[in-house]
Amino acid sequence: MSTFSTVSELEPYKEISHINVQIIRLWKKYIAADRYTIELVLCDSFGDKIHASISSSLVAPYESRLKEGYWKNFENFSVVQSGGAYRTSKHAYMIEFGRNTRVCVCDFFPRPLTGFQPVAFRDILDGLVATKYLVDVIGQIVGVSILEIVSLNGKDTEKITLELQNQFSDRLTVHLWGKYAIFVHDATQNLIQEKSIICVLRFGKLSVFKDSVSTAYGVTDVSLNPEMVEVEAFSKLFFKPIIQKSIIEVLETEQLERCIVICTIAAIDYDMRWSYMSCKICCQKVLSVPSDQMVYGIQKSQVKKKYYCAKCKAYRPELLPSP
Repeated sequence: MSTFSTVSELEPYKEISHINVQIIRLWKKYIAADRYTIELVLCDSFGDKIHASISSSLVAPYESRLKEGYWKNFENFSVVQSGGAYRTSKHAYMIEFGRNTRVCVCDFFPRPLTGFQPVAFRDILDGLVATKYLVDVIGQIVGVSILEIVSLNGKDTEKITLELQNQFSDRLTVHLWGKYAIFVHDATQNLIQEKSIICVLRFGKLSVFKDSVSTAYGVTDVSLNPEMVEVEAFSKLFFKPIIQKSIIEVLETEQLERCIVICTIAAIDYDMRWSYMSCKICCQKVLSVPSDQMVYGIQKSQVKKKYYCAKCKAYRPELLPSP
């Protein structure tokens, strides 16, 4: 019996017999009105992913033989350096089909794969995720904008904005364009009676400010309440019952958790300021900048402070609440 190479083993100039992978994403990338390439994301049984591409001149013999969700054997292909601004995989290389590339039916079918690897909202909001990679996210829809028609690259297109929440109450903004906006708008109307709507977005594009995710051309996939193991696991965490605790129990807690405290307000400390200044643009706490001028004969409270937003990298940002 011949052996298969794994996706992680693929490198240029390495002797490769063939690979057995599932096509977890397939789309057309138009380079002209009637010319396009076929782009694929392939995943092996170990969950490793790699991008593959078929040039426009070679589309015809392969197009009818490739379907999303199917397992295939590939032979006689090239492995080249991966590049581009928005990558579907963190693999250093990608596959290119040639004239002698063979596409064969699998002799066996491993378990269905999605290649879904959700990124934590907090990692995105804290700028820890590189913008050159497309990301997967999952969250409950807690906010939906109206369906808008806006101008994009000189053309009118649909847009809808979602606000997703995870099990830690972190919230992430998601912008959907074109067909994705129409799909979510129509689907949310049909699912309005549901207890909750879980949104799964695969291959989304991070904004340059790393504070939101949007659709990326034809590669992004959006689904609501899909039947996925990951959705079931998320729901169990998200809708886990929140226990009630006393104040003394909260003070003695040594781990991070969510709880409910029912109590009576005994007094209000008016001297301690409980609020803080935040940037109106990014809603992050701003830093107080010491004055570079000495002020004599004026009370400290009367000297107007300067503020700096580290996220927006801006001095004198517009503040919330106003000072």
